[in-house]
This record gives sequence, structure tokens and C-alpha cells, in this order.
Amino acid sequence: MKKIFLVVATVIATLSTICASAQNAGTAICAHRGFWKCSAAGYSENSIASLREAQNIDCWGSEFDIHITADDVVIVNHNRDIAGTTIWDHNFADFKDFRLPNGEGVSTLDEYLTQGEKGPQTMLVCELKIQKDEEREDLMLAKTIECLKAHGLYSPDKVMFISFSLHLCKEIARIAPEFTNQYLNGKISPSELKAMGINGLDYQIKQFQAHPEWVKEAHDLGMSVNVWTVNDEETIKEMIDLGVDCITTNEPYLVRQLLGNKEIKRVAAKGNCCCKCRK
Repeated sequence: MKKIFLVVATVIATLSTICASAQNAGTAICAHRGFWKCSAAGYSENSIASLREAQNIDCWGSEFDIHITADDVVIVNHNRDIAGTTIWDHNFADFKDFRLPNGEGVSTLDEYLTQGEKGPQTMLVCELKIQKDEEREDLMLAKTIECLKAHGLYSPDKVMFISFSLHLCKEIARIAPEFTNQYLNGKISPSELKAMGINGLDYQIKQFQAHPEWVKEAHDLGMSVNVWTVNDEETIKEMIDLGVDCITTNEPYLVRQLLGNKEIKRVAAKGNCCCKCRK
């Protein structure tokens, strides 16, 4: 009986070690609003050039933000306004004269995804911004999915979703549960998110500093873990040591240097999650 117990205990310990090693096998880099902090992108966040440069330097992922205009055009922009003009209250034509620092105009999602098609090895990390009501959020999500399909990018291997809107995360979990779907707000534990059907969390640094146990909790639940926006050496090292799956950063070269051979560079062929212990 003792021999059987020892064998079982050894097997369990071995499996635990394998799982832990898999979790810490590497960390992915996501360029925050694209790799914009370079001359090739004209230092322009959320530009088509910033996506291109994230693809060119072989980032695992490139994050971008979307809104929907009053006339139902999904556009790429971080703030809810452009030069003081609120996006959801105005038509797309109202922004035709606006220019990013590199000279690009405001991109439609359709234009942005044309570049996305050219670098399928780089995950498109799509942040759906909070809109003025749930009806508009639902329409933005529907149009985003439609656009992704039109570009041949509607695949868990090519795109993942993140949002501060709990409603949108719940809706994605309902209609597209096969996609990585990460909540951004940081005030909800992994187990609570899991109970809602949400399969990932993408929290700001201070949330993981306050709750470092959430990384293991999420992994034990088969969830993916991202952290934003990590730009300094000390914090990058802290998040690597904590075992997060992906670091969103404005400094991809610095993160790459600190990761060394622990960087995940390619989207996995059988799924987009960089957590090796997804259940």
C-alpha cells in the first residue's frame, strides 16, 4: 500500500511540476497601441504604421482600440473623442481633417485590418471601448465581427478581445466563447470572472501587485493573464517573475531584452492563449 501511495504521490508531483514549468515557459509581448514609439511609425499610436511595425519586429501581439461613430462606422482610436469631438455623437466624415503625427487620418477598422492581414503571425488584440449604452456596444461588436470575417481574421488564432465593459466581455463569452476574452477593469477576481464565462484577465500593474495570487488562481482555472502597461525594467522583471502570460508595453525591445529566450514570439498553431495550462 505504501508503495502504491508513493507512486501516486510521485506522479502527482511530476504532473504539477510539468504544469508549472509550462506556465512559466515563456511570456508574450504585446505592443501597446501598436509599436508606435519609433520613427518608422511616426510616433503615432493606433496608426496603421504602428501595427505594421509591431508585425515587422515580430511582436506576439499588437493592441488597438475601437469606437463606433454616430453613423455606425467602427474606427480605431483610443479616446472617446478626437480633438475634443466626441466620437459617438458625430459621423465619420466629421473627422476627415484630423491627422495623426505621422500624417495618417483616422483609420476605419476595415482599413486597419487590411494591414492586419499582412502579418498573421501577430495577434490582433482588439480593445472594444465602452460606449454610451449597451445597444451601441452590441452594434459595435457585431460590426467588428462582421469586419473580421470579411478580412479572414475571425479566428482565435488571429484575434482576441479585451474590454473595460463587463457587458461586452459577457456578450463575447456568450456568442464567441472560443476566443480569448479578457476583462480590463481589475476589480474582479479570476474565479468571479470564470463564473461569468469570461476566460481571461488583463489588469493594470498595481492590481497584480495588490493581488499577486490572482495569477496562479487564474492559471489554475485555465484562464489567460495579461498585464498593462509595463514600461520600466523593474516592473517588467516583477511581472515576468510573477508568471503573467503576456506583457503589454510601449517598450517591446526592453521587454524582449529582459525575457531573453523566454519570449513567446509566435501565435500558437492550436490557439491564441499564451498560457500553456489552459483547460
